[in-house]
Amino acid sequence: MGSQQALAAAKVYRDLLRAVKKHIGNEEYKKHFSEYITQEFRKKCQLSDPSLVTQKIKLANDYTFLLNSVHHHKDLLFTYNIAVDRSDEMKRILGKSAASVGLQLPEVYQP
Repeated sequence: MGSQQALAAAKVYRDLLRAVKKHIGNEEYKKHFSEYITQEFRKKCQLSDPSLVTQKIKLANDYTFLLNSVHHHKDLLFTYNIAVDRSDEMKRILGKSAASVGLQLPEVYQP
């Protein structure tokens, strides 16, 4: 693997792990996602064919783009209230607004 490809692979690897951590989560029961990514990148670092390396880097980059796009799409659906329940989002927004002025929302009684 050339130095350009190594730098590109490192950047895509960081971006992919960041996207997985942000959108899937970093809890213990979700660690297998990041472990799989790490395992695959370590296996593929032994490849010598530059076209195959470029193809694998592009695949990882595309998957990162997919994760980020799906998350963004979900946010847009919540924002425009398209066939989703917005009560949780409104609680979150109200909580952020209250916290920004130093207040806290009261706990609502749930029977």
